[in-house]
Amino acid sequence: MAEEIEIGELDITDELIAERRAEEPGQTPEDMTPWQRPITATIDLINLWAGRILCLALVPLIFVMVFEVVSRSLFGVLAANDMADTARAWGLGPTLWVYDISRMIGGVLFMGAAGYALMRGVHIRADFIYRNWSLKTQATVDATLYLLFYFPAMLFFFWTSLEYALDSMGFKGWGEEWGRWEEASDSTWAPYLWPARIFMPIGAFLLFLQGFAELFRAFHQMGKEREAKYLKFFLFYLVGLAIVFVSVFYPDVLPLGDWLTGIFGEITVSKPVIGMWMLGAMLFSIFVGFPISFTLIFLAFVFGTWGGSSNLTFFLLTLQTNSTMLDDQLVAVPLFIFMGIMMEQAGLMERLFNAVQMMMSRTRGALFIAVLFVSMIFAAATGIVGASVTILGIMAAKTMNRSNYDVRLSAGAITAGGTLGILIPPSIMLIVMGPVLEVPVTDLFRAAVFPGVMLACLYMIYTIGRCMINPDLGPVLPEDEQPETSPFYILEVALVMGALVVFIWLCTMGAAGTLGELFPFGGLVIPLAWIGFMFAAFAWTRKVKPKGFYFSDLWYEFFMGLVPPTVLIAFALGSILMGFATPAEAAACGAFGSILLSVAYGKFKITGGYDALIKTLEITVLIMFLVAASNFFGAVFSNLGTPKMLTELLLSFDLSAGWTLFLIMALIFLLGWPLEWVPIVLIIVPILLPVVETLNFGLERTDLLVWFAILVAVNLQTAWLSPPVALSAYFLKGVVPEWDLKDIYLGMMQFMVIQLIGLLLIVSFPQIALWLPNFIYGN
Repeated sequence: MAEEIEIGELDITDELIAERRAEEPGQTPEDMTPWQRPITATIDLINLWAGRILCLALVPLIFVMVFEVVSRSLFGVLAANDMADTARAWGLGPTLWVYDISRMIGGVLFMGAAGYALMRGVHIRADFIYRNWSLKTQATVDATLYLLFYFPAMLFFFWTSLEYALDSMGFKGWGEEWGRWEEASDSTWAPYLWPARIFMPIGAFLLFLQGFAELFRAFHQMGKEREAKYLKFFLFYLVGLAIVFVSVFYPDVLPLGDWLTGIFGEITVSKPVIGMWMLGAMLFSIFVGFPISFTLIFLAFVFGTWGGSSNLTFFLLTLQTNSTMLDDQLVAVPLFIFMGIMMEQAGLMERLFNAVQMMMSRTRGALFIAVLFVSMIFAAATGIVGASVTILGIMAAKTMNRSNYDVRLSAGAITAGGTLGILIPPSIMLIVMGPVLEVPVTDLFRAAVFPGVMLACLYMIYTIGRCMINPDLGPVLPEDEQPETSPFYILEVALVMGALVVFIWLCTMGAAGTLGELFPFGGLVIPLAWIGFMFAAFAWTRKVKPKGFYFSDLWYEFFMGLVPPTVLIAFALGSILMGFATPAEAAACGAFGSILLSVAYGKFKITGGYDALIKTLEITVLIMFLVAASNFFGAVFSNLGTPKMLTELLLSFDLSAGWTLFLIMALIFLLGWPLEWVPIVLIIVPILLPVVETLNFGLERTDLLVWFAILVAVNLQTAWLSPPVALSAYFLKGVVPEWDLKDIYLGMMQFMVIQLIGLLLIVSFPQIALWLPNFIYGN
């Protein structure tokens, strides 16, 4: 009998994390080399406290952005009612400082905690091959690549970013007077930039330190015999590293590059070819299994210096890292992650699932409908696939087994529904993809709505259709599990669904500001009044029972499970889709609302809230540090001219636009097996983008990029359902061990075919993705 699994005991927020460390920070093996133990433990504890302190910065980030939204909204309401002077007297209105404070806090969050993330084993690695090696082999490869890649990259990163940070403070050189502090040039407030920039060298230094702790752990894991061989050369390595450092940053003191050129001669290779070598080295290094971020930084240093100059390469590093730290769109990443984790802790999805399955208990395939309905709501609450698949598996699998549901179809519905979070807003993938494509995230959110709903409907049509053909696949629930209802159950369903449609419409109109035109705060008051009316009607029918009609108990559970998260999601996403709030502002309000929901449902605890902050920090660092590293790699790669060469090469094949798109989609699909979406979106998509823009497919540039982004998102969603590497299968197997992995695979493949059908529909009819953005823009 499988052990009972509790949702609250699972860590289900880390589907991207390949090697999360099990031992406590500072804990070292007793048989580790004695002089290495205190160094490893001390470094661990330094980065542990850096993470523990920095995660608290998420609290003021939420506060300042909620303050901005409330202040601006209240000013708008009062001004619309001829009270603008009163609003100004109260200090209401758009602020000058929130924009800069919020993006600086966002940058500090991921940069300062990068060392903490490495200590916790969070930095992503492609472990497709790595995981099959023995522990000794893994440790040997890690130690070798730390010495070859990591320490040079982090040392260069630290020194370059330190110069960049000091420059923002007016530092002109040792012994010279300090100049004017640099101010933000893209802001009306124009704050000083050094408080954020200083965290660039701080984060790089903490990473450099943590590298020694990781190296010593690798030494211990490879065994004393191999460790002794490495330690013989370790001191010589440090001396060599110092020599390389001096020759790179102070070539007048130690012109190592000139000496090597004199010995071996100058190697003349065209820049685009150097870029191809760079790309090949990147693919090889990633598949070896070393953390991707550090691999990208090192390779960009090496090949950028070879194909250009070290000064230009260092400038690109600091410029791209600073750009990522101050990107106002990426601030939404930690906020939406926190919102999803808090809603998971509130247990809303459990309550909603139980209510939906009771509501549909007399219908064939009721549990399939419940799973897919809840998955859409959960997808809109969080883009974390691991959380969705795991929770759905825990909630549904036991009931499905007891009701004799088909295992394969059940597994397929759970895994397919869980992957909707990749696509349905607020998708973390789309937030990251927006800056990559230079497209507003709001446009991507709008474009993803119909494709996401379309795929969910295709899932439902397929499961219900299969159950109609073969009722044994999803039989009606046993009578003893069916709820008691009134004699007019169909009327109950019709009235409740109608009332909810009206409620969602009112929420949408409220988010769009339409109801606020009727009277102050109408966008909030009218939806709440409708909720009050629904509760009053519910209570009256249960008390009076006119002609035997009343609303069943299950509707209360359904309402309490559905309405609160729907309100939160409708106002957050509605404000984004209608253009009344930026993604970051809506995410902050959603994060604050998720805290209020957790408190209202009696699920909030200080320890749970702090745990959510820590988990948010870890996933944020995972994504954002890789964004910065990928931007640096991409900038060097573009500077070498290789993307232009690849574009010309692909176009020289004289393929039609359709076949070229097919090859691009096939490549992304295949890469989706061994790689996570993060490196694909940040590394592969920018390489392919010039080809897509050249072909244009008869679309305007913005429409083309938005359409392509949705195709990539649906494609990568399909890869989550594609054996043999689909992680969704392993998440589900972990919580439903009695299901055979073969059956899970076969179930997933059915829905993978549906995904491909959906992808073909979006390719054939781009307006599925483009209609809503164009409609909102008035086109």
